[in-house]
Formats: sequence, C-alpha cells, structure tokens
Amino acid sequence: MTRTPINELTDGFAIDQPFRLADKQLRVNRQGGKYLLLKLADRTGSIIAMMWNVEDSDYEDLERGGYIHGRGRTQVHQGALQVILTDIESLDEQEVDLQDFEQFDAAASDTAIDELRQLIDGMSNVYLRGLGQSWLADDAFVARLKVATAAVSNHHAYPGGLLRHTVDLMQLCQFVGPRYPRLDVELLMFGAFLHDLGKIEEISASGELTYTDRGQLVGHIVIGIQMLDAAVKQYESDSGNEFPVDLKIQLEHLIVSHHGQLEYGSPRLPSTLEAITLHHLDNMDAKITSFTSLIESDLTNSENWTSYHPSIGRKLWKKQ
Repeated sequence: MTRTPINELTDGFAIDQPFRLADKQLRVNRQGGKYLLLKLADRTGSIIAMMWNVEDSDYEDLERGGYIHGRGRTQVHQGALQVILTDIESLDEQEVDLQDFEQFDAAASDTAIDELRQLIDGMSNVYLRGLGQSWLADDAFVARLKVATAAVSNHHAYPGGLLRHTVDLMQLCQFVGPRYPRLDVELLMFGAFLHDLGKIEEISASGELTYTDRGQLVGHIVIGIQMLDAAVKQYESDSGNEFPVDLKIQLEHLIVSHHGQLEYGSPRLPSTLEAITLHHLDNMDAKITSFTSLIESDLTNSENWTSYHPSIGRKLWKKQ
C-alpha cells in the first residue's frame, strides 16, 4: 500500500492511506456536536487530525496505538498542517508495512553506542572508566539505551533520542570543560552520561511514547539515583575495588541538580561547578534541538519567520 510520509505532506493533499493512531480524543463543539481529535503518526513524525459529526461508537472502535486507514485532506490552520478526515477505519497490524511506522534507526544507534564507548574508554579516571565500562558490558542495558527516548515531546522525542542527547552532551562537556581550569572534565562528562539515564525506566519507547507507571510515580531523577547505586555495587562486586564515596556523592549531585531549579524538578540546586555547567549545557542542547525542530516543521509562507508559538512566547527566525 503506497503512502506519503507525514513529513512530506503539503497543504491541500488528498489523504487516502494508513497511519498509526498515536492518540485519540472525543470532544464536543459549541453546538453540542461530537468530533474526533486524533494524533496520527508514522516513522517521520506526527500530525493532528479531526473528524466532524461522529458518534461515541466511532471513538470506541479506534484502538490507541493501533493502525487506521484515513481519507480526507490536509489544510493549514494557524501555521500548522492538519488533516480533516471524512472517513476512517481500523486496520490490523498485518495490513500495514511496519517499516513505515518504525521510528527507531538501528544504524544511527549503533554509531552512537560506538561514540559512547570511545568517550568512556578514553577517561583517565579509573573509577569512572571502570563504572562506565561495567554499564556498557551489560547487553540488556545497552539494548534498552539504544531505543530509549529523551522525552515524550519537545527535544529528542524519538526512540534512540536519549542516546543521541547523551552522546552530544558528553561531547559538549569534553569541548567546553578544558576552557575552565577548575572544572573536572571527566566528572562533568560522566554526569552527562548519568543525568537522564532514569528515562529508560520513566518513558516507554515502544509504540506511542508515554510515561510508565513508575515514571509517573517516581520520576527519572530518583530512578537515576537508584540505577547509579545498583551500578556502583555491581562494579565493586565485579572488580573487587571500593568505589570512592566522595566521587559517588558528586555523581549523585549531578543527577539530582541537573534541572537547575527547584520548580523545574531538581531536589537540589546545582552547587558544584560541574553541576552548574552540566545544567546549562543540558539546557542548551535541549533548547537548540527543540527550536530547530520548530523551524524545520514550520509551514508558514514567510521565508524569514515561523508562526507564533505560545509555548515559547515568540516567533523564530528561520532564514539561514
């Protein structure tokens, strides 16, 4: 079944193809009529779709995370492309080409894992290097890291996104750190490796990106501390060496403070140079990646400016 990827859809495009149903809502308009608000997805991205004048049964017949065949037309509304559906039917998994919907890029993750190994292997601190190598010797951990996402939305929100964000941030630390003599560059880099590892448990990367029950109840910062504690114990058991208590505390602080502010979820404010640096570099990588995505997905006719984004309170300059 031939289909056009979501990132290639344009205004006025006639839709007659399958999608993955990432989310569904049944809503009521001002006149009391019911309509479907849907999030359709494929391996290239997602798009909002609506279908007017529906019944409860239309909503109930659709399986969130399943597949549908939709017919309708695209249109631009407030600078964003959306789909107005006139017909929709559920599909079995066997009726679609799953490669059209698999967002995970195995080759890219393999490359990123190789980069991560090089960064860890290149560390001169024997404890940090040994702890990192112990982690990467765990095939089950590596397999989960390769497909993990860094977020449900915004930056690096795709299978493999956590690994890409982690490696990019470690490389940023490696580049910036030597410019400030009081920084422990390898401690900073290892903090970048650790800071979001709890998202492996916090967010489910299979199917639609959603928070797990543990993620909702505990969160990736606490999970990350638990993962560090377990990894240190495993390292000590395997190597016969005691991991320095002070070094572990420094790593714990990097995890618990990386959001930068108490109101943003950090239990502690960054209080070491490494923690302060990690917070700002992490925020920079996330913001640039997120803003780049807004620019690249913009559909306004302006060559210079995106549409206004309420979430960031501005338009973005997009002309290179």
